[in-house]
Amino acid sequence: MPSTRTRGQYPPVGLLLREWRRARRLSQLDMALECGMSARHLGFVETGKALPSRSAIGRFADALAVPLRERNALLLAAGYAPHYAERDLTTPALNRVRGAVDLILQHQNPYPAFVLNRHFDVLAANEGAVRINRLVMEGRESRHANLLRQIFDPEDFRPVILNWPEVAAGFLRRLHDHLAVTPGDEPGQALLTELLGYPDVPQEWRYRGLGEELEPVLTLDFRSPAGPLRFFETITTFAAPLDVTLDELRIDCAFPADERTASVCNQLAADEMP
Repeated sequence: MPSTRTRGQYPPVGLLLREWRRARRLSQLDMALECGMSARHLGFVETGKALPSRSAIGRFADALAVPLRERNALLLAAGYAPHYAERDLTTPALNRVRGAVDLILQHQNPYPAFVLNRHFDVLAANEGAVRINRLVMEGRESRHANLLRQIFDPEDFRPVILNWPEVAAGFLRRLHDHLAVTPGDEPGQALLTELLGYPDVPQEWRYRGLGEELEPVLTLDFRSPAGPLRFFETITTFAAPLDVTLDELRIDCAFPADERTASVCNQLAADEMP
């Protein structure tokens, strides 16, 4: 049976479900059909007149494509124990996964690669990333361990990004997209507010519709002592993860967009070889 004391520590589960349903732009009838129940019963759940069972919450979460962290929040709001673990990458249970991540980072050398969480905190980086950062920053250390703060802070990477408006708008769009489908992410909302407070951030960036037309690939152009460097990204995620940490993990690999950039990356690696 659910615990009333535990349930009281969280927003009503019906309120959370209604937020998720609206974020996914589903009517009560569409969601009820998807979950195999009546719209009337779903309405009772959303208004707090009925408490959903644990299995019903699972059906709701599947219909709404809710991430694992928020699935746990739904369970806790209804007074049930969370279903998905959230383990640090250093725990023995994730040894094989950590080995796979390390392998991807190493194989990406001499080009940069980063491991990011859902709020763009940099959890790990390969040697290629360290070398390029050292080059473009001319030996200065970054002020932040968060990629978005690095991009937006005028005292960090921002001055060396030649196409800063395009890069900043592109990354902010990714944060907007995350928040649009993850209602209730207060740390993410706080990060968005902080980024919008940096100097010379256009007012229209406060809204999700950034720009009129998107390029198929966003390039990151850096000023460096070796000349302009250009990269484009790919994002790697884990398929069907059953752990919150893995569900939110992103491996961001940067590839050279021209021959000069490839040559500089290879030369930097060669210079460090014994």
